[in-house]
Amino acid sequence: MNDPLATYLHDHLAGANLAIELLRAMRTKHQDEPIGSFLDSLLAEIVEDRDTLKELAKETGNGQSTLKELGAWLSEKASRFKLGDGANGPFEVFEALEFLSLGILGKLSLWSALHVAARSDTRLEGVDFTRLIGRAESQYAAVEKRRISCAETALRRVKTATQP
Repeated sequence: MNDPLATYLHDHLAGANLAIELLRAMRTKHQDEPIGSFLDSLLAEIVEDRDTLKELAKETGNGQSTLKELGAWLSEKASRFKLGDGANGPFEVFEALEFLSLGILGKLSLWSALHVAARSDTRLEGVDFTRLIGRAESQYAAVEKRRISCAETALRRVKTATQP
């Protein structure tokens, strides 16, 4: 792939796939909790964003990068070892939300860069980057609000019988 735009799109496509896998796992695990409906709506939006990226990747003439998508899939599976089986409860949710928050910031940077690049690259014509930027900003604010609200509980030291 000698096209920097295609490489950039595929890098972000891999990240989007990773976020989707993480959200699906979280949604399954927390579907009966208050955060469940939030995860559902966030997942739907991130799937839409990923689909936009896929279309842009097709426009560059480079389709999908199976290797990068496989890498993202493997990373998500490996992250489950850290996110665990729920034994870490609030900390697990906190870390997952932080991962998503950082990923959304990356996506915001992507949309902003593509918005500028669209001035000189016809392959990016017709995409409403202003809307995508606004949606990423809203996603970031919503995820960050939930992440911060669970920080105190998630980061609280667990006292054992031998600790003061």
